[in-house]
Amino acid sequence: MVKSMTGYGRAVETVNGREFTVEVRSVNNRYLDCTVKMPRSLSFAEDTVKQAVKASISRGKVDVTVSFRAETAADVQVTLNTAMVEGYLAAMKQMTSQFNVKDDISVSLLSRMPDVFTVEKPQVDEDQLRADLLSVVQTALAGFDAMRAAEGQALEQDLRGRGDTIVELVSQVEAGSGQTVADYRGRLENKLREVLANTAIDESRILTEAAIFADKVAVDEETVRLRSHLRQMNAMLSGGGAIGRKLDFLLQEMNREANTIGSKCSDVRLARIVVDIKAELEKIREQTQNIE
Repeated sequence: MVKSMTGYGRAVETVNGREFTVEVRSVNNRYLDCTVKMPRSLSFAEDTVKQAVKASISRGKVDVTVSFRAETAADVQVTLNTAMVEGYLAAMKQMTSQFNVKDDISVSLLSRMPDVFTVEKPQVDEDQLRADLLSVVQTALAGFDAMRAAEGQALEQDLRGRGDTIVELVSQVEAGSGQTVADYRGRLENKLREVLANTAIDESRILTEAAIFADKVAVDEETVRLRSHLRQMNAMLSGGGAIGRKLDFLLQEMNREANTIGSKCSDVRLARIVVDIKAELEKIREQTQNIE
């Protein structure tokens, strides 16, 4: 199956009392470049997320965003540091008495003092948390992959259609190439009759000149190779997988054959057909840039 390099996937799931939100998006890139953004408390799982992405994606600029929150605050215990509060109160009362200042001690004031509260968090089972996160990442990647596959199917159909168009144009070039030689022979014979007037024309010389011209404008080898490359492209599309870079190399070969055909076509009508072939190849190249 052919897949596009661009896609988006999102998953929101609650696992073991924690709600995870994972978003995966990608754009075209020559190689795989994965960036993961997540809370510091989950940073230990960053490599696991990258490995999951690597197992699913071969090429593209991939951004993964992770966030999570606990359903309740039961996991966090906040206790009052009584000894610390007593110390602050004693010091503040001494300040009131010694300096004769207003006694405006309040809970809000004391709560802002350092170390008044002790926050205790339970030990986190990193292996379990990593596994929980990974399950949500896989769900997001599944949605992401489905979007890439749908777009890849559309790309495949477009490439096959353009390939069929090129085959038709190549057939026109092959048919017109023979006519070009016949037209050249006719013009050559008429020119010789005009120049030599009543002198007998050497038919073998006309045949020789026509053969030389036919050899110069012959495009059989190039059209055969171009057809072969198009069949190879279709085979790659049928095989699926990460074929973007292979298609890119194959297109370079197809363009080379098209350029050679163009250089051999002296007929204006055939030259226009070659331009159409090149235009289709350029459209294929543009689409190939989107394939993984």
